[in-house]
Amino acid sequence: MVKKIFSFLLFIFLMSCGSSKPTIVTTKKPVGWKYSKPIQNGSSSKVGTQSTSKPMTINEVTNAYIAQYNAVAMANMKTYGIPASIILAQGILESGSGKSDLAVTANNHFGIKCHNDWTGEKVYKDDDSLQECFRKYYQASESYQDHATVLTSKKRYANLFALPKGDYKAWAKGLRDAGYATDPRYPEKLISYIETYNLSQYDAKVLGNKMAKEEAKVLLDDNFGTDEASLYEIQKGDTFYSVSKKFNLTVDELKQKNNLTENALSIGQKLIVK
Repeated sequence: MVKKIFSFLLFIFLMSCGSSKPTIVTTKKPVGWKYSKPIQNGSSSKVGTQSTSKPMTINEVTNAYIAQYNAVAMANMKTYGIPASIILAQGILESGSGKSDLAVTANNHFGIKCHNDWTGEKVYKDDDSLQECFRKYYQASESYQDHATVLTSKKRYANLFALPKGDYKAWAKGLRDAGYATDPRYPEKLISYIETYNLSQYDAKVLGNKMAKEEAKVLLDDNFGTDEASLYEIQKGDTFYSVSKKFNLTVDELKQKNNLTENALSIGQKLIVK
């Protein structure tokens, strides 16, 4: 009897040991918590984040282009006598500020075609005719070099180099007259770029103060010699500010009319004021 009671108590003891459950520890998630899957390379991502980078505007793209190539344009002006303003304006127009297919794939910023004397690499694209041949360059500076070579070596462009280097308007019209482009509004487009982005400042940097004044005098004599009402002769004590106020202009407008970037005036100097 005692054995039976002992066996029964042992059975109950063993059953109670087997029925115990392990303790489960839980961690409460903070309010608003979401699972964020890690990206590769060990960096973590944020749920719902998006890129906030803004595309560049046309003005920003063009200003970046000018900043990149103005030194090349000025160097070519010193070497070949082509106004830096004209070089840059043509580059902007012909290459879409460096974003055209031809500029991107061939580093051709001036739309220069192969012609018979070209022995370098080539690309083909539709232009005036289907699949025309265009020159391909290793880098964009070679395109600028070739542009200068074309203008200085072709007889039809010879008359351009008799023009004042500070007269970008005459150069723009001269390119059209020499047959550089078939677009009848080509000069107006170049002039618009030059004046919108103040590209004539690079001509002035190359010419220097003395030469710039001589060029300005030629322009005045050629274009305004018979219209003295459009000119004002600088007197002692005159400044850009006083002259601009006298003719209801801003200082910037007065400088732009005269292709001037410096603040110095000299007695007897004539300024365009109308």
